[in-house]
Amino acid sequence: MELSKVLHPDCTLSAVQASSKKRILELISQVASQHIVDIDQATVLASLMNREKMGSTGIGNGIALPHGRLKNLKDVLAVVMTSQQPIEYDAIDRLPVDVFVAILVPEAQTTEHLGTLAAIANKLQNKDTLKRMRDAASNQALFEVMR
Repeated sequence: MELSKVLHPDCTLSAVQASSKKRILELISQVASQHIVDIDQATVLASLMNREKMGSTGIGNGIALPHGRLKNLKDVLAVVMTSQQPIEYDAIDRLPVDVFVAILVPEAQTTEHLGTLAAIANKLQNKDTLKRMRDAASNQALFEVMR
């Protein structure tokens, strides 16, 4: 599944202020919960935190792909954020992270979930795309990069 099909303009935030992994996941959960009917922010956050307990979703090069499955979610939802300053995230390369692409999927969609994550990781391998994300001066500019 393409990111452009599951990403809304108001789920794309550039240069957020966050000083910890937990805080960035809280911000992602807050944005996501505004688009999800009958699932509150705490449930979204718990899903993301539980996945992080299994191992960091920091894939290196300043990128994290937090993700979670939610029981009553109907459609896949993406949230994209960059942070003003890189934060410690326990990434695989042990470097701080400043690019976050979160995916929330219905509990039963395991295969689609993995395919979406792989497509995103592949897109973020492009150094020009990553630079444009980091340089995006507005939420709309970041959204345009991700479309």
